[in-house]
Amino acid sequence: MTQFAKRIFLYFLCVSFSMFSLSTAWAAPAWPADASAQAEGAILMDADTGTVLWGQNIHQQYYPASITKVMTALLAIENCDLDEMVTFSHNAVFNVEAGSSNAGINEGDVLSVKDCLYALLLKSANESANALAEHIAGSTEAFADMMNARAKELGCTNTHFANPSGLNDPEHYTSAYDMALISRAAFNNPVFEEIDSATYYKLPPNSINKEGLSIYPGHRMMRKSTPYFYPGIVGGKTGYTTLAGNTLVTCAEKNNLKLISVILKGSTPQYWADTKGLLDFGFENFISLKAADYEKTYSFITSDLNFSGLSITKPEALILDPDSRIILPKTAVFSDAVPELSYDISSGDPEGAIAKINYRYNDRVVGCTFLEVNQALFQATVEETDAQDPLPLGEPASPSASDDYRERALRPFEIPMTAWFVLGSVVLIAALAGIISFLIYRKHQEKQEFLIRREQRMRRLQDSGISADEFNSIIEQRRSTSSTKHRGRRGR
Repeated sequence: MTQFAKRIFLYFLCVSFSMFSLSTAWAAPAWPADASAQAEGAILMDADTGTVLWGQNIHQQYYPASITKVMTALLAIENCDLDEMVTFSHNAVFNVEAGSSNAGINEGDVLSVKDCLYALLLKSANESANALAEHIAGSTEAFADMMNARAKELGCTNTHFANPSGLNDPEHYTSAYDMALISRAAFNNPVFEEIDSATYYKLPPNSINKEGLSIYPGHRMMRKSTPYFYPGIVGGKTGYTTLAGNTLVTCAEKNNLKLISVILKGSTPQYWADTKGLLDFGFENFISLKAADYEKTYSFITSDLNFSGLSITKPEALILDPDSRIILPKTAVFSDAVPELSYDISSGDPEGAIAKINYRYNDRVVGCTFLEVNQALFQATVEETDAQDPLPLGEPASPSASDDYRERALRPFEIPMTAWFVLGSVVLIAALAGIISFLIYRKHQEKQEFLIRREQRMRRLQDSGISADEFNSIIEQRRSTSSTKHRGRRGR
């Protein structure tokens, strides 16, 4: 599809979609709000859509403590292979606060990135955070710059990291909303989720622990032996410093609904109760739906495009993204979410996407889906084309011939001559309408000018003492005299 054809297609798509959306908007049930937390900052976010389900001081800045290590782990996974070896420097081991969390790793010890990540997330090992930072960026300071850049990419606006571990620093802070964005990215990474969800891991032997070290998660809601265990929990990370108080990140999943809660400036044991209450609130009041299973507007758009003269030669060439979800209150129905079409596609959107549908529920976006080119259909078309129209035997396949086959196969939209005729007619009709509108406007102006002149004349007559009847009588006499003179001239 050429860029011009694509723009015309998207124009009609937007017009059709907007008209349909306006005709289907209804009043929706109120958004659930019956939740609370004693912590100063708290949030509950849907991991699939990023929708905030409930929040308290979500943009206020707080010290995060060791939940910082969620970002450290995410960057390590994104920038390293798990089997890379990490050497622990003197700075990595000893540049930590006395008595802070560690995994008994000594200067000169060498562990894999995988081992470091387990030590980081399950044992909250500060020396592991430092070692990973140095391995990736050369220094903890340079790694902090990477953390801040990644936070900005994720949409964080109230976050600044000064170290990879979360130890006290006046320039090290985040917000509940920002930490939820970071945690969402982490728990949507399968490697992070696998490591963080572990309830046991055996670190290899080192210079201090000759037999290795068995480690367990510090998040009590993950352990069945504690009264805080939460069914459906995926993972999480704890944190504590005297300045930060208790901080907690938790991810849980039930009934196709994946939730993330963040607690900042909490207290023990209340922050466990706060987290349980938020997760219960989310699972009891919300439902996650695949947009492709419920979206009915798409068929309307297709019909309208055919009516408008844009022919879709392969109706199945466009599909809705099968995995995109929206989240709604359980008291709502899918049609309560108002679709808004956009063709601002970014690099992070699915390959083949040509338009994006955002769903808005009252005042908040609750998810999106994409209209995508059906790549499976195109691959089948390429194979069918190659089978039906092979190159002559003995002749090598030239790049231009191959590209021509692929171009023909990957052409789901064609604009026929009738479409150009329709578009030309639309332009002509618009031009005629413009001319007619101008003539009507001009006639209206002339009428207005006549009325103004008449009003001015009446004021002058009133000022001169002549009545309107007297003036009309004078004008009629002049017309009669003028008519007589003209007849006399013609008789000569």
